[in-house]
Amino acid sequence: MKIVIIGGTGHIGTYLVPRLVERGHEVVCVARGARDPYTASGAWRSVGRVSIDRAKEEKAGSFGGKIAAMRPDAVIDLICFTLASAAHIVEALRGKVQHFLSCGTIWVHGHSTVVPTTEEEPRKPFGDYGIWKADIERFLLGEARLRGFPATILHPGHIVGPGWVPLNPAGNFNPKVFETIASGGELTLPNLGLETVHHVHADDVAQAFCRALERRSAAVGESFHVVSPAALTLRGYAERVSQWFAVEPRLSFLPWDQWKATVSAEDAAATWDHIAHSPCCSIDKARRMLGYEPRFTSLEAVRESVAALMDRSSEGTGASATRR
Repeated sequence: MKIVIIGGTGHIGTYLVPRLVERGHEVVCVARGARDPYTASGAWRSVGRVSIDRAKEEKAGSFGGKIAAMRPDAVIDLICFTLASAAHIVEALRGKVQHFLSCGTIWVHGHSTVVPTTEEEPRKPFGDYGIWKADIERFLLGEARLRGFPATILHPGHIVGPGWVPLNPAGNFNPKVFETIASGGELTLPNLGLETVHHVHADDVAQAFCRALERRSAAVGESFHVVSPAALTLRGYAERVSQWFAVEPRLSFLPWDQWKATVSAEDAAATWDHIAHSPCCSIDKARRMLGYEPRFTSLEAVRESVAALMDRSSEGTGASATRR
């Protein structure tokens, strides 16, 4: 097929583009700039690169038309964040593509109720990101079921991979948390450290998109969780990371109101978002209908990312040089 990927040089696209090329597809990557993917691959030499500023073109009403003019068989939209953007691209592609795949988020669920959470659980999102993605999902599934638009939504967890800082055991993105654990220092966690996070390796997200393309008849009109086989508690996550560095875990705990005063406002906000959601999602549906089978556990995915950060640090670039 000819496949157009919108936002194909980021976390997911780094792995998705080579997977599609290896399967013999013609791939066109649409991005605002000329940023290179996080990991090099010879597959990119055969990929068409088109520079389009989505926000600017949407404002002019021309973005969807430019995508349609490429005459794709399938479109994968990795960077749709508003209902208006979704409606615009759908209208432009209606009747012109065999499959449209959109990247969502497990945060469409809001607070966890029954865990592991299935795709059938009611949507009660909070925060702009979760609310906007839930609106997009509802719209796309409605278009699929009522008007025959061939949409599929994949909901990743906390995406992990070499080249950027992974979500850490404190529920934020400060790389110093890993440094504290590695040096045997004391790490203070909020509450009792029993809230959960649910990672997924970017390559496993790419795998899920490929599976959905290959099983189009099962995927159209459906949404799927794309996460590792199991979530982690913050406490358990910190203890396992300690084992990597052969140190005894030194953990302490503070109630939220006290803990947030010990970190920056940015870190506190990120941690609150993650522990308020405490996701723990099921992948049974994706396994059953798409044949999705993650290669990485959460810990395996994070360990690969941390190793890459350490390599960068030893080369003198430092963790702060990684892209997030």
